[in-house]
Amino acid sequence: MWGRNVGGTATGDRTDWQRTAVRRSRVRGCLLGGAIGDALGNPIEFLSLDGIRRTYGEQGVTGMVPDAEGVTGRVTDDTQMTLFTAEGLIRAHARATSKGIGGAGTACVQRAYRRWLDTQNYPAPPARGGDDTVRTGWLRTQPWLYARRAPGNACLTGLAVGHVPDPFGPPGEPGPVNPQSKGCGTVMRSAPFGLTGARPDRMFTLAAAASRITHGHPTASLSAGAFAAIVGYLLQGESGPAAVLRAMDVLRRHAGHEETTAALRNAVDLAGERGRPSAERVESLGAAWIAEEALAIAVYCFLARTDSVAEALLLSVNHSGDSDSTGSLCGNLLGAAYGDVQLPVEWLMLTEGRTVIAELADDFSLQFEHGEVAHGVPVHSFDRYPGN
Repeated sequence: MWGRNVGGTATGDRTDWQRTAVRRSRVRGCLLGGAIGDALGNPIEFLSLDGIRRTYGEQGVTGMVPDAEGVTGRVTDDTQMTLFTAEGLIRAHARATSKGIGGAGTACVQRAYRRWLDTQNYPAPPARGGDDTVRTGWLRTQPWLYARRAPGNACLTGLAVGHVPDPFGPPGEPGPVNPQSKGCGTVMRSAPFGLTGARPDRMFTLAAAASRITHGHPTASLSAGAFAAIVGYLLQGESGPAAVLRAMDVLRRHAGHEETTAALRNAVDLAGERGRPSAERVESLGAAWIAEEALAIAVYCFLARTDSVAEALLLSVNHSGDSDSTGSLCGNLLGAAYGDVQLPVEWLMLTEGRTVIAELADDFSLQFEHGEVAHGVPVHSFDRYPGN
């Protein structure tokens, strides 16, 4: 595999500013890489592998292609919800640093998802009521987010319930909202939990709790937690294989982990096999409509012996299943491992919302490093990210 030591560059002899620069590059890379993968997979999400090959050739898509409306580079609900996850975490951290009130992460993320729900139900930002703590902030004002791109039913119906899970509840227990649902909509939005710099077991718990806002099946929670932990270990500089294995160690501590553990083990084993990666190998892991399969496919494509970031991303979308979600997840992992400088520039330039995504990523880094957005001014003093 290209760059065998994925994310594993030694950091012991780096200066503080170098470590900070690497971390910020990885945060940017994670969010932008996810958007690139999402945009690559979006036009082919509902095509079979045979259909992809008939339309685009034996290799499938080899770059960004137009969607059904002739537009290239559009992202889906995967990227939209990931951005609102990041916004919710910024605001939770701002609340904790400004008011000294912690433990509100899940509630702040739930309110952020309600802002995302507005983007699915309105053509433009709806008016805010006088004491409304949901319809606030900067992200909800971005016009390009007001687009409905096949959002998951569990996400839509789950948010309508208004449930705020216990942030410290056991991840392996069923939740009350959509208790049978383990769709990939929980995993595809969870990368930002891994970017906070918290302990990986804490990242795991927070991501798992937030998944129960919309999906009640334990495997959905555990898969979201495992994904956040992998991202977190990559941010710390672990190699790709080490990040996955260490996250699996965290995963196995929780009841009900078996489905997710088995899926990840299959992905790791498949990535270690001889021979070139292929769509057929991807499809042996499932179709990615459910959480553990989407996670497994993304991890396989991330670890497989490809020759470039671009090849890994193409591997992650050229299959019969949920191509935009697996592309998004794989892009999150690649970006967290390599940073934004390794992302394919020509694809990045075509990706919808890239400027806003990069700006949000930088705000995220500054908030979690210093509790500020810019120029030494506390983040909570801006209308941009109110602390609620």
